[in-house]
Amino acid sequence: MEKESLSQEKPAYNDLSAQESKVIISKATEYPFTGLYEKFNAKGTYICKQCGNALYHSDAKFDAGCGWPSFDEEVAGAVKRVTDADGLRTEIICNSCGGHLGHVFTGERFTPKNTRHCVNSVSLDFVPAVLPSGTYGTALFAGGCFWGVEYFLQKEPGVVAVVSGYTGGHLKNPSYREVCNGNTGHAETVKVMYDTKKTSYDKLVKLFLEIHDPTQVGRQGPDIGDQYRSEIFWKNEEQRRTAAKYLALLRDKGLKVATGLTKASEFYPAEEYHQDYYFRNGKVPYCHGYTRRF
Repeated sequence: MEKESLSQEKPAYNDLSAQESKVIISKATEYPFTGLYEKFNAKGTYICKQCGNALYHSDAKFDAGCGWPSFDEEVAGAVKRVTDADGLRTEIICNSCGGHLGHVFTGERFTPKNTRHCVNSVSLDFVPAVLPSGTYGTALFAGGCFWGVEYFLQKEPGVVAVVSGYTGGHLKNPSYREVCNGNTGHAETVKVMYDTKKTSYDKLVKLFLEIHDPTQVGRQGPDIGDQYRSEIFWKNEEQRRTAAKYLALLRDKGLKVATGLTKASEFYPAEEYHQDYYFRNGKVPYCHGYTRRF
């Protein structure tokens, strides 16, 4: 079996959509009052969309009424201040990858810290856990009912949060009922956030392929429908190559692998009652289990 070691190098940057690239790379500004996190109040940590660097904790967020997420303090060392191209404002960028976040203002007296980081939602991703400074990876896996996939991945050392949701379809912000109808194209998917110093994408891909049956088509166990398909959604070329390597290894072992390999698109969190399902209900998965394959 191939020996695995955790790299001390930073993971590859995530691919960006045209809109994300316009803001993060070209330093544009999203329209006010349109961003996902402008009125978002969940507890956790905001990370850089491009590199996964922990940027802000939710307890630093406040409503400035300006139309963009506002924070009065960053995670120590996470954000760099530079003079804006206009020579007047102060731009803020991710101190890890240099991605554009927004601008910082002082003297407005919104909070006792008298500082406002005005940040584009599109520059951020969110992890529902309070994280220390560092870089965090994101993986997207679909393998049948998301309750079971979530259950096993949540228990893996180095995983900091798992969110059940939907991706791979054409309808914006679908509901569970709409996905179950089978007309949106989405798969029940888990979004896995992990500490890159404690685990790796390699290890998570292998575990994912061992906790569900990657040979089943359009179903997983008793759950039938395209939303229960097996699929890995990659966020950068490094992830694509890694996933392809392990799928090829399974084929070499004689498995008729049905798992799709698709570039990641927008992920939509599922309804709250789907989150942490088995842990909250004291049950165990009915159609997922561990089978050693590597």
